[in-house]
Amino acid sequence: MRKRSLFALGSGILAAGAATFAYASLIERNMFTLRRFDVPVLEPDAEPLRILHLSDLHMMPEQRRKQEWVAALGGLDPDLVVVTGDNLSDPEAVPGVLRALDPLLHLPGAFVFGSNDYRGPRLKNPFAYLVRPSSEYEEDQLKRPNLPTEDLRAALVDAGWADLNNARTHLKAGGRSIELVGVDDPHISRDDYPSVSGPIAPDADVHLGVTHTPASRVLNAMAADGFELLLAGHTHGGQVCVPFYGALTTNCDLPKSMAKGVHRWPGSDAWLHVSAGLGTHPTAPVRFSCPPEASILTLIPR
Repeated sequence: MRKRSLFALGSGILAAGAATFAYASLIERNMFTLRRFDVPVLEPDAEPLRILHLSDLHMMPEQRRKQEWVAALGGLDPDLVVVTGDNLSDPEAVPGVLRALDPLLHLPGAFVFGSNDYRGPRLKNPFAYLVRPSSEYEEDQLKRPNLPTEDLRAALVDAGWADLNNARTHLKAGGRSIELVGVDDPHISRDDYPSVSGPIAPDADVHLGVTHTPASRVLNAMAADGFELLLAGHTHGGQVCVPFYGALTTNCDLPKSMAKGVHRWPGSDAWLHVSAGLGTHPTAPVRFSCPPEASILTLIPR
């Protein structure tokens, strides 16, 4: 009797695990969701400004459903589009990314890259990142395939979008002057904020800081310079979360409580929005209690 009970218990656990994995890999990771936030950073009586924040597409060539969902976001008619990296997961993925972004490319836009815009995926233990943040500059870095980074960069720049990889610029969007500063991915030590640092321009209406990885050294520096809204991705919102608890990791030094959504950046007046992103690493194609997302950030008066 006891053996039968233990067998039944074991069978039940295996069945529950299989069902959970099936849900996470086949259903939730394709439950694309639009999230909306109001962020109070504008001057009193200013008209709202809407930013569409996209991140972590991790695009594969055959992911037509994702491409069509992102393309449909053009119907939201945002004032500005900001993309915070990890667009690619395959050497043939650039056409898919551009197909997804095409209805948005006529709008004012800006972008930074993440590590997965430079090197392709490598098969690895998908749960290793729960123990420690991944290091993209491990000894096997050179074994990962090069991705067509410059093809993607050229297409976005040719469309008029600002390349913010260790750069600073101004653009017009929604009738406002917007100052933007960005860094290349801190996760692989490509960031060089000192080369673009400095106090915000007082004549700009909005000041945005942009990075793929929400590394504290970068966010602290941007906030200290006066940038009111910081945008990042990379965390996937934890990707596999515990219901009623949240993310188990952010894969960087960002607190787990800030793995996604809008938060005050500690010790400053800046707001931080971390996107949970729209994709997954190809070797860990699951999401649980953390559906893929894009966000509309409506900037409103303080």
